Amino acid sequence: MPDAVAAARDAAEEESAFSHPPVEPDATASYGPHPDQVVDFYAPRGTDVPAGPVPLVVLLHGGAWRAPYDRRHLTPFADFLARRGFAVANVEYRRGAEGSETDAGRWPDTFDDVAAALDALPALAGKALPQADPRRMVLAGHSAGGHLALWAAARHVLPAGSVWRTDGPPPLRGVVALAPIADLSVADKLDVCGGAVRQLLGSGPEFAERQPYADPALLLPTGIATTLVQGRTDIVVPQAVAEAYADAAAKAGEVAGLTLLEDVGHFPLIDPAADACAVVAEEIAQLAW
Repeated sequence: MPDAVAAARDAAEEESAFSHPPVEPDATASYGPHPDQVVDFYAPRGTDVPAGPVPLVVLLHGGAWRAPYDRRHLTPFADFLARRGFAVANVEYRRGAEGSETDAGRWPDTFDDVAAALDALPALAGKALPQADPRRMVLAGHSAGGHLALWAAARHVLPAGSVWRTDGPPPLRGVVALAPIADLSVADKLDVCGGAVRQLLGSGPEFAERQPYADPALLLPTGIATTLVQGRTDIVVPQAVAEAYADAAAKAGEVAGLTLLEDVGHFPLIDPAADACAVVAEEIAQLAW
């Protein structure tokens, strides 16, 4: 259990991150018939926006794959990136059962949605954000969204026969995973987000059956440039989870960058008021530009 000081710091960081009012998108498009199968688009804005096409940052929000946490809490971060000259797509997907605050994710719906959204994005962005350059696309996700971002970038190495498997790697410049639930075995052992991993995959024999299809740490190497950004004082998704993924990548012959931020917890990574958020934007820019 975290000590009182760590818990108080985490609560303050969460309060700051969630204190920003939601920012309405410039456009919204559907990638399926369900109300949660939508993407919000933010056009690049500000005085330093290049005249030509700009990179597209695709965001996957966190919230332990649970229904109460939707894409709206990530809209200030989407706006923050748009103000730094990026085109931004903020993806929604089906999470835990409607009306439940404790169920994490839906199998297979959550994965169906992320796969469908990524497949549809180039065409959707072409209509909603003509200034976006799909050839310079970076996938970024926070927490549970970081898990989904790493997973989406690894669909071409899924087990044969998986409905989500693609014939080749996705057209990405790279992935920036923020405090990601990147290794499901380690996250499960640490009881990350109150047993969310077991709720996502199933707590019985389903866990072992589904893990090869869902755990980014088992889907390596990907050949996709990958950076993990992690706060050292994160008590929500501890540093050990990101380190386990980086170690798994190294054993598979791949280098996954791991940027560790001192005195930073879970939420400053997506908080426009925090210095850590600027570090995240720079990590994205290094891959995108």
